[in-house]
Amino acid sequence: MSKMRLAIVGAGPAGIYAADLLLKAERDFDVEIDLFEQLPAPYGLVRYGVSPDHPRIKGIITALREVLDSGTINFYGNVRYGQDITLADLKKHYHAVIFATGAIRDAALNIPGIEAEGSYGAADFVSWFDGHPDVPRTWPLEARSVGVVGNGNVALDISRMLIKHADDLLPTEIPDNVYAGLKANPIEELHLFGRRGPKYVKFTPLELRELGEVRDVDMVLDERDFDVDDPYADEVLAKNKQVVVMTRIMDKWRAEQRTRTLAAETRSVDGEGGAATSALDEHRASSRRLHLHFWSKPVEVVVENGRVAGLKVERTAPDGQGGVVDTGEFETIPVQSLYRAVGYFGSPLDEIPFDESRGVIPNAQGRVQDLEGSRIPGVYATGWIKRGPVGLIGHTKSDAMETLECLMEDRSSWWDPEEPSAEAIPALLHERGVPYTTIEGWHRLDEHELGLGEAEGRTRIKVVPRDEMTRVSRGE
Repeated sequence: MSKMRLAIVGAGPAGIYAADLLLKAERDFDVEIDLFEQLPAPYGLVRYGVSPDHPRIKGIITALREVLDSGTINFYGNVRYGQDITLADLKKHYHAVIFATGAIRDAALNIPGIEAEGSYGAADFVSWFDGHPDVPRTWPLEARSVGVVGNGNVALDISRMLIKHADDLLPTEIPDNVYAGLKANPIEELHLFGRRGPKYVKFTPLELRELGEVRDVDMVLDERDFDVDDPYADEVLAKNKQVVVMTRIMDKWRAEQRTRTLAAETRSVDGEGGAATSALDEHRASSRRLHLHFWSKPVEVVVENGRVAGLKVERTAPDGQGGVVDTGEFETIPVQSLYRAVGYFGSPLDEIPFDESRGVIPNAQGRVQDLEGSRIPGVYATGWIKRGPVGLIGHTKSDAMETLECLMEDRSSWWDPEEPSAEAIPALLHERGVPYTTIEGWHRLDEHELGLGEAEGRTRIKVVPRDEMTRVSRGE
């Protein structure tokens, strides 16, 4: 039986799922898989793109770890493609390569003033609070009023992290520097903007419900946003169970808001210390508030002295087909910092074609193509770098299967490697002075982080500096 050596670049869910599915697939050849990752630790998005207060989602790591611990995949961490290992190296030692490098940059929001000081991308903020080793250790949390643009789960994640009290994150694996930064966060108001109505949000019910469960935060909604004649939305609501659940969640917040308003009005009538004031004391306002603005299209960042001072939005209205039309009605919300959460965007790879408009490697069913549409033999893609940042983590399995089916169909066009030996890669990295890490090294780092957490009565404390991660992983 012939043998195939496959390289996979990217050890997040997409890369690991691809490796696992190939090893389990019916095939008439043996396969050896080497998994390359630019960070010293595996798991990609699950370790560095999911909020630390989402342990249920991070439970995916258990399944990914079983794949890496199977003994059938070689993991090489702290190895940068295009720097430590090149396309020429891959062609010399493998029959094919699958790129699974994901999307870690922020998509652009092209409005005036977006480059002002105090304007940030969600991806950068997520990398900071998740302890990514390649971002600064500090984050400028100075604003009392903050704006977030976006109506997807990432927008909810960063809103929750911004508005949540730092002490409530201590049971998670939040890094020490992140806890210190959030502890000093002076935020009082957060404004979340979406250009369409509440029935069109891209949230999931779980994420939305969690936002309303954050301690000491009042949810503030504008009744105008719910009093909009939109027959198309009513049709969507009737078909989509998730929309039904999220509508109930927001209706509950609206009811709570009406109760708070009534309580405040009663207190103002009775005066301080009155009987009604005492009876309605449980409805007193929280120290932080989160405002949801629907039908609000960002049109300009208001800038004063080079810094964000507000967000100008235009009121939109439904177009009857699921989209929106402009109304010419404008409003400016004072904020001192602004985060855009309008999507992730892929990054170009050395010697590999890249679609600058979509942020992906151009491909047909995972077969990489040049910009003219011609197929490039031996080169494949899977995950977000293949299809763009859409779908949840679990969707990467079906995506990987499509790529692997093409890979196995293309056997006649695989590369013909000059030196297809398992020993060649460690020797090459050693020769180049690359301090690579292994799966055994990840076990050492994992145990080290768990030990740091145990000493503080916490689940885990994540190690952030790359050199420290590498040193612990290599047992140095």
